[in-house]
Amino acid sequence: MDGAGTGDAVVAGGGVIGLTTALALAEAGRRVRVWTREPAERTTSAVAGGLWWPYRIEPEALVGDWALQTLDVYRRWADRPDETGVRLVEGMLGETRLDSLGPWAARVPGLRPAGPQEYAGTALWARLPLIDMSTHLPWLRRRLLAAGGAVEERTVTDLAAVDAPVVVNCTGLGARELVPDPAVRPVRGQLVVVRNPGITTWLTSVDTASEESTYIFPQPGGLVLGGTAEEGAWSLAPDPATAERIVARCAALRPEIAGARVLEHRVGLRPARHAVRLEREELPGGRVLVHNYGHGGAGVTVAWGCARQAAGLVR
Repeated sequence: MDGAGTGDAVVAGGGVIGLTTALALAEAGRRVRVWTREPAERTTSAVAGGLWWPYRIEPEALVGDWALQTLDVYRRWADRPDETGVRLVEGMLGETRLDSLGPWAARVPGLRPAGPQEYAGTALWARLPLIDMSTHLPWLRRRLLAAGGAVEERTVTDLAAVDAPVVVNCTGLGARELVPDPAVRPVRGQLVVVRNPGITTWLTSVDTASEESTYIFPQPGGLVLGGTAEEGAWSLAPDPATAERIVARCAALRPEIAGARVLEHRVGLRPARHAVRLEREELPGGRVLVHNYGHGGAGVTVAWGCARQAAGLVR
């Protein structure tokens, strides 16, 4: 492809995984271009609720370390929330026990059981990064540009044909057709954003065996209510009946949500896979292709751990 050979690396995909990986490469001294089919503001990452927490991602043995590395980064960036979009916010993880989590949980500061007067069931209190993706994604892009990287709206149709010494595949759900990898599948998530009636803490109540879940995330642009996890569903159109059920479930936990004015409906397709694919592949002519996709519902949670590993694979 003409013009591509002027950079040391091309990262395919401009969501949170692609931008973070590109930034890790740029900060390691490589010249990087991101080729993205659409701007970050229109990727699946832009729809994300933004809570740091491993959700619908495998394998657990690796996810914990990736997530903890990312947590360390976000905790530093939380000092500048208006700039980075990252805040540390208290909330409760409903239907969650410490002994049900992996060893990584012992290294998450401040996790503690909620008392019966705080939650009608088993829950954990936590102070976790809650990331406003409408601020965070443009900030990542600006930081990449400041590090000498570039972002181009350009569709990759053949990874092996990209004329660059290093190609990194961060195309998420697009990897299903691009690789092709039929193991990548969509898990549809629908959200409702309402005017915040004054809620300052987040709350999740998630049953991974169900297509419906409940979560409440106070973001600067409104209160984000969720959600769904519909396996194999491709529709990006908000479903009005689903939206009504989301609001009703959230209002059952926080009654002040009932009647809150709806600001926006969102739908995103999580790029799920039986395990994240993070590996190196040799291309003709001594070129390198690194795959970094399949992060399910936890791309923002593992972004830096995976980006650093991907960057290490190109050395």
